Amino acid sequence: MNPAYINSIASAVPDFDIHSKFIDYAPRLLPDTRSVKVFQRMAERSQIEHRYSFLQPHAGDDELDAAGFYQNHAFPDTQTRMKFYERCAFTLAKRALDQLDLTGTTHLITTTCTGFYAPGLDHQVIKHYGLPGSIERTTVGFMGCYAAINALKLARHIVRSEPHAKVLVLNLELCTLHLKSAGTLEEILSFAIFSDGCAASIVSSKPVGLEIQSFHSDVLPETEALITWHIGNQGFDMHLSGKVPGAIAKNLPLVMNKLLGGYTHNDIALWAIHPGGRTVLDAVKTGAGLEELELTESREVLRKFGNMSSATIMFVLQDMLNNSARSGPGLAMAFGPGLTVESMRFVL
Repeated sequence: MNPAYINSIASAVPDFDIHSKFIDYAPRLLPDTRSVKVFQRMAERSQIEHRYSFLQPHAGDDELDAAGFYQNHAFPDTQTRMKFYERCAFTLAKRALDQLDLTGTTHLITTTCTGFYAPGLDHQVIKHYGLPGSIERTTVGFMGCYAAINALKLARHIVRSEPHAKVLVLNLELCTLHLKSAGTLEEILSFAIFSDGCAASIVSSKPVGLEIQSFHSDVLPETEALITWHIGNQGFDMHLSGKVPGAIAKNLPLVMNKLLGGYTHNDIALWAIHPGGRTVLDAVKTGAGLEELELTESREVLRKFGNMSSATIMFVLQDMLNNSARSGPGLAMAFGPGLTVESMRFVL
């Protein structure tokens, strides 16, 4: 069968860096002084310096964003949040897509878990770029942080069965639209991690870039309640348990041989780990027995952008693709609801 390659990756984020503003504002969303102190301590240790959003930070201390999207004690309902997503999603997608050559695209795969509408983002992409109406479209929805790997898995299947296919993969998330007006310490800490971002990539049989070799998926036992994502009346209700890093560190050694797919640890030159947060990367470091140097790209993406859900792992792979000084076999890994680990073996 034809090998499949990620030929190119482009990325984009909105204009507004909201990280420091949110860290200053978040304590008013917490229930007590103890929670505030823990939040501030954890925020200092997060290893995140920047997170981006379409919501411009308010210059004053009493409001979160300049447009009043999040008004004190009057946060928007789900319909309002989805309308905002619909207004902004294509704007962000275009920033990434304009960096790629879309000529000859035959398939379009989109991933998102933060907003939905129809006709959707895929239809807007086709219309704006003059792609044929016959293009085959697939939306991977609500799979969370590991969705990009599922999209690449599908793209590889397409290329292996259709040698002349050119698959455009678009991963777009507006995570900052789902903040709650008050919540537990765990909920507010999770929103000190998440941010908005987009990645677009081309997958084809053209032997350029990163060769996709194989995939493996595993559901870690007794972990299904640790990451959940439901549609509520005031946005999507995200639950990210503080027990997630411990579960990863404990269970990862049990599945590493399957994830490596015949390679040994020493064979892997490139470790593309989804930066779900500092403690998640620390857990992978422990569970997979990694050296700190092997997490360089993942730590840097976390520092510069935070966790952009499905788009984030593509930012890590983009850094590797653009760094000609490093090459060899690689393993990409991302985590999400289930608790599921999705992995991809590749060669650069």
